[in-house]
Amino acid sequence: MSIAKLRKEYHQRICNEIIILHKDGNTIYPNFADKGSIASRAIANGIIKQIGYSPRYTDLSGQTAGGLFETITRTFLEKSFALLQHLRPGEWLYSTQSSISDFDQYEHLAGIERIVEHNIDLATSLGKDYIIKPDIVIGRQPVPDKEINQNEIIVSSKDAFPKLTPFRKINFEHPRPILHASISCKWTLRSDRGQNARTEALNLIRNRKGKLPHIVSVTAEPLPTRIASLALGTGDLDCVYHFALSELIETIQEIQNEDQLDMLMMLINGRRLRDISDLPFDLAT
Repeated sequence: MSIAKLRKEYHQRICNEIIILHKDGNTIYPNFADKGSIASRAIANGIIKQIGYSPRYTDLSGQTAGGLFETITRTFLEKSFALLQHLRPGEWLYSTQSSISDFDQYEHLAGIERIVEHNIDLATSLGKDYIIKPDIVIGRQPVPDKEINQNEIIVSSKDAFPKLTPFRKINFEHPRPILHASISCKWTLRSDRGQNARTEALNLIRNRKGKLPHIVSVTAEPLPTRIASLALGTGDLDCVYHFALSELIETIQEIQNEDQLDMLMMLINGRRLRDISDLPFDLAT
């Protein structure tokens, strides 16, 4: 199975399970377009045309669309990242239900949360925003000595070192997986959704004890000017990934929307926006 085939399978699932066509008078538009924006409707229609979507009109709530987007994206990443196992070996886990306190770098937050729950003053001062439950997490299990010593004796239970690294499973009575990536999925970008992803990213950066995980966002938003609200800037998100970037580029070129095209190329050339097919390779670094 190639990445290109997995990408096509990913698009097919999104088309079959998430994308719904809405009709407003003579106007037809998919459910990841903004009804009030002519450009958004045109670009979204162009994308589904290029990926071969067969229209349907059954109802689907925005919340359900977001949840399905997370699940389908997680499956794509699990399958595609497995193809790179020879480049990034390890025992990996993928989840849409895990809190960051389940992982080694953020284990201490669970203890803080228990204290805050029983202290009104602390709860008022700190809140609970530091306990993040990302849309998708990828973790790596600690490695047993047998695997570390596969080719030669590198560590021994008789040696005093290394005793503190979470990578070595034997170092802890209850070893926890190491958070490798936190992935925010945004089916569309409206109002403060981009800001929420940035807030989560900053919390991951500030509250960690150990290695910083990859922090990225995946979106189906059709308007580059809205993607820019999340993608522009540095220091929080590594990068933003579009579910169909090639199709987005071709559509905007075809409809000749110069403003949206200029912003799109700025994001791409500025290395702030990539295609979903790039993400598994970036996760392998």
